[in-house]
Amino acid sequence: MACALATGSFAQSTTGAPGVAAGPARDQNVTRSFAPAVKRIAPSVVNIFSTKLVRVSPHPFLGIPFFDQLLRGEDDEEPGAADGHPPRTRQQQGLGSGVILLEEGYILTSNHVIDGADEIKVALGNESKTFAAKVVGTDPQTDVAVIKVEGEKLPAATVADSSKLEVGDIVLAVGNPFGVGQAVTMGIVSAVGRGGFGIVEYEDFIQTDASINPGNSGGALVDAEGRLVGINTAILSRSGGSSGVGFAVPINMARGVMDKIIKQGKVTRGYLGVIIQPITPELVEVMSLPGLKGALVADVSSNSPAARIGIKPGDVITRLNDQEVSDSRHLRLMISQTGPNSRVDLSVLRDGKEKKFTSILDEMPRSSVAQAEPEPRPTPSRNIGLSGVDVIDLTPHAREALQIPSTIRGVLITKVDPGSSAYSAGLRPGGIITEINQKPVTNSREAISQSRNLRDKRVLLRVWNEGAMQYLVVENARLR
Repeated sequence: MACALATGSFAQSTTGAPGVAAGPARDQNVTRSFAPAVKRIAPSVVNIFSTKLVRVSPHPFLGIPFFDQLLRGEDDEEPGAADGHPPRTRQQQGLGSGVILLEEGYILTSNHVIDGADEIKVALGNESKTFAAKVVGTDPQTDVAVIKVEGEKLPAATVADSSKLEVGDIVLAVGNPFGVGQAVTMGIVSAVGRGGFGIVEYEDFIQTDASINPGNSGGALVDAEGRLVGINTAILSRSGGSSGVGFAVPINMARGVMDKIIKQGKVTRGYLGVIIQPITPELVEVMSLPGLKGALVADVSSNSPAARIGIKPGDVITRLNDQEVSDSRHLRLMISQTGPNSRVDLSVLRDGKEKKFTSILDEMPRSSVAQAEPEPRPTPSRNIGLSGVDVIDLTPHAREALQIPSTIRGVLITKVDPGSSAYSAGLRPGGIITEINQKPVTNSREAISQSRNLRDKRVLLRVWNEGAMQYLVVENARLR
């Protein structure tokens, strides 16, 4: 079936992935009007209206424990019921945008636009008539959701290959800002591959200065020819309005999520089983690494694909399936976009030599539960020779209180002076030092013994903190 707006855009099928148009044209002529591009995409961009019921407390002081006790009757399940003011509900309205991807009525939007909604209505283009929509599936980890309205031969968007975008390409943002109706703004691609903001778990954003405002979320980011390259999702702003720093999920990623939701009913991701971290200039020097490229393995999960093939902490993963790994975030994205049971070839740098490994990925697990084991007897907190750092043996009580897995061995950091080089490097109380200069430590006596023999100005520590392992480089104050 052909797209209603443009021929050859992609196959309209719930079982087949949309075809991809070529990359953006880059001629030397700057158009005087983007009206043709807007006419191409506008019918595919929808307005989304969501409604959910929220509970509203009748008393202004409810939620404060002291007043909750005063207002709660002996048998009341909710504060305030004894006063004849039971909690009430009200409808909370939300608005956003979406893009029709398949002419059978499948629409891509942002997960936060429809999250928790009891009712979703969709208006096509600038039409006032709305249609009921149902949620097909969501993926909060990328902030992508798929909803569906009943219909045939709806105006599906033409899709371009977002991996071909370059900084400086002209883009248009189409959506429903502030509920004023469909509107278009223009800008350029400011950057690609943006991440590390903590907005969602998997970030590979297109950054643009095209104005994106509340209500634009879930709307289209298109190239100068009106072909979809991204789904607008977030902004950085101090005022709440556009400040020229907007982000869109690349359509390649969003469409991959959509395909899995439609075909499998859920999003599955590959799992290698490594905890990785970026490579810093300090780590390059201390670990004698060739450069900043690659992902440093800080830890390997037991019984994981990585453990089964022999990946070790301290390894640097440099290539995945003949594709260069630029950094740890890049590797994480590549693994997540590779399906479970897929074969992957890895190039790993270990002790200055390249090694090759082949693994079959598992499916990303939901969670893991640690089991407690007996620990050595505690000893008093002592300085391990690093200025301003005190440690103690890891006790069963501390392990339980800090939720430290039974597989973690090391010494518990009890004090780090805020003015010390250790603090500047990222060492914090509650962390577990597991290695000093790549030699394991299991108790404070070993840690002190090793620290006395330090001969370098910089010390390489392997530290477990807040559920993750990482390498840190600390200046040795005694040898400055």
